[in-house]
Amino acid sequence: MDDLARIDLRHEVRTISFENPTGERGTAGSAADGRKGAANRFIAPGEAVDLADIEGPGRVRHIWLTVPPMPPECMRALQLEVFYDGAEKPSVSVPCLDYFATPHGRPTPFASSLVAVQEGRGYNSWIPMPFRRHLRVVFRNASDRHIPLYYQISLTREPVDEEVGVLHAAFRRENPTQLREDFTIVEGLHGPGRFLGSSIGLRVLPDPGFSWYGEGEVKLYLDDDGPLPTWCSTGLEDYVGTAWGMGQHHTTYQGAPLILQAPGETMPAFVSFYRWHVPDPIVFRESLRATLQQLGAVPVPRGETQLRRRIEEEGRSAGGGFFDIPRGPLEAFGVCERRDDVCATAFLYLRDVQAVPRVDVGEAIADVARREWESPLPFEEMAAMFGDGGQN
Repeated sequence: MDDLARIDLRHEVRTISFENPTGERGTAGSAADGRKGAANRFIAPGEAVDLADIEGPGRVRHIWLTVPPMPPECMRALQLEVFYDGAEKPSVSVPCLDYFATPHGRPTPFASSLVAVQEGRGYNSWIPMPFRRHLRVVFRNASDRHIPLYYQISLTREPVDEEVGVLHAAFRRENPTQLREDFTIVEGLHGPGRFLGSSIGLRVLPDPGFSWYGEGEVKLYLDDDGPLPTWCSTGLEDYVGTAWGMGQHHTTYQGAPLILQAPGETMPAFVSFYRWHVPDPIVFRESLRATLQQLGAVPVPRGETQLRRRIEEEGRSAGGGFFDIPRGPLEAFGVCERRDDVCATAFLYLRDVQAVPRVDVGEAIADVARREWESPLPFEEMAAMFGDGGQN
């Protein structure tokens, strides 16, 4: 990527798919005499399949996969795990769509520098995945449906320097968060390392009087930081690179692909956003803890002082509390504590291979079912035919 004109003959190209599961040279597309005989495979409920099982050293350059559109709880029940160097526990364990920055089991079209979901159906990752001795990538179908899976992993066999980190990805969810306790995006992994970024999802919970959910700061505590971090944003939408609210958008390094709102509501039901620290690296020597505050903004309409009083009596005022507005439809405005349903997938490079917590499927799929005002995804009716393994 640093010099596209460079020809490095140490990079031996390999591709892995159901038509070439070993990734050997000169054997791709060999099924059915090369006439597309094994483009996909049906994965039964509860079944796990190795997408790659290959000796190193090497580097995964691109992952593409697709499954049929399904209801959110089915999409969220698909898992992706990665094991390095013969480890028994995974260093990547996430809901599959969340790996592609698509929380809540709700695909939405977007593109960024590291992942893209083309037309809301084709999942792509260019996140580099170096490995030294061995790599195993596992796809697990924890849904109740038979699904056809298509995929291709492109990699290069190449030397991997000892100073190079290996990719780790960990999923967390807190449903709901606790008042005055910041949501933890990631912690507990040891350096040296680099925080590549995260994809975060919010299920915005109803809270009378709150019109905005995104005042919380993202804080990055590095190494021996104490109560205060080294790195801190000025608010959620600021961390995503926008301002004065957060609408649906996507850019190279930051974006909010999903802002899903019920008709007539002032607050969205589901939100997702991502940030990639590519040109602004976050490097740590020993440890990293990343958190997101649960703060909201409360406008107090003129004549509704009781709203302000209630929030103050509940101890939910934050920052400098409320400030008075002398003219206009509002009499006051303040920043206050919130509770929401928050999930995050954190991506890090670590010098040493480490285990991450495995995804709890029940926790991942709770409360993500389609709302009555949502429409099914395009092609979902056709995809339902595959629910019995394509037999009918």
